[in-house]
Amino acid sequence: HLSPFWISGQDYTGRTALDASMAFARIVQSLVTWTVASFYGSLVSVSMAFSIIRRGPRAFFSYKVRQDRPKCLDDPALGTHGYVRLKSSGLRFHYVAAGERDKPLMLCLHGFPECWYSWRHQLNEFRDSYRVVAPDLRGYGETESPQPFGYRGWPNFSMSHLTTDVRELVEALGYSSCTLVAHDWGGVVAWPFAIDNPELVDKLIIMNIPHPGVFVKYMNSHFSQFRRSWYMFLFQLPWLPEILVRSFDFQMIAGSFKGKKMGCRRADAITEEDLEAFKYTFARPGANMSAGINYYRAAFKTFPPRSYKNTKVTCPTLMIWGDQDGALEVGLTEGTDKFVPDFTLKMVPGASHWVQQDQPDVVNGIMKDWLKNKGA
Repeated sequence: HLSPFWISGQDYTGRTALDASMAFARIVQSLVTWTVASFYGSLVSVSMAFSIIRRGPRAFFSYKVRQDRPKCLDDPALGTHGYVRLKSSGLRFHYVAAGERDKPLMLCLHGFPECWYSWRHQLNEFRDSYRVVAPDLRGYGETESPQPFGYRGWPNFSMSHLTTDVRELVEALGYSSCTLVAHDWGGVVAWPFAIDNPELVDKLIIMNIPHPGVFVKYMNSHFSQFRRSWYMFLFQLPWLPEILVRSFDFQMIAGSFKGKKMGCRRADAITEEDLEAFKYTFARPGANMSAGINYYRAAFKTFPPRSYKNTKVTCPTLMIWGDQDGALEVGLTEGTDKFVPDFTLKMVPGASHWVQQDQPDVVNGIMKDWLKNKGA
């Protein structure tokens, strides 16, 4: 397989010896991954060198440590800040919650390079019907990151750790199940979580992230998607991705949300203050800048990859997809119904990868109608 293995959900433990064919497959996977990663790393290094020459090393390497939360993160209209400590890891998780505690739980999982603030429009919209909780995921924002920091910490971001975080977070919040809403890397975690913990997920809403079983097959047969996933390979390299993300005071974050290829299509979707909120995630004092990148590293290093054959998501599932996603092709939505018997797909024309921020009114309307039809 040439496809990235971020979609895998079970970690290789080393408890049983690999037979010769699996050992060979693992060698091939590593060679392909590092060859592609080195290729893109070379291109990025050349681009970075030209940037240093044009704008100077001081501009390239300088970045601002954000000592205080941007004001938008303390907007009381979005909810209240809270913290819980999880049992298995001992990590303290930060979250923002809106709505009364006696209402059913809607748990919202963000992606990269984001934080809880990605769900600001949903926190406001659904607080009358739900206890809406948007956490910072492991290592993001004000949620603690396990030691060690940096590249060597990637084993602490395996899928088993991430799904355990979600399970224990539901319990720590005082609930026995939830409506799980997820985007991007939050969705990467939500898919296997819903498969393996059906009793904890009443309904699943996924935004712009494919089912892992669909992704593997599509990647292997569509080189165009393989090329769009170049950054996943780049992130396998040590140090270089961190330098790139941090360069020009986290310019990559601004490019992700406002750039021509990946950025929101609605001009006023992301303000300068919103950008500061996302930069704060990576630039606050004590932040583990490698945490978000280590999600990708841990996923690639999982072997053997999980097979999703004969697995089902048993709860009702809604997929919302912005059709102008610069990283993921629309074709990745096809075939999802083979893994999800109760499946609804809703396209959002003209919306980017950041669909719930790009077109919040449209997304919220789709969610409300679907939840109403499903008896919520």
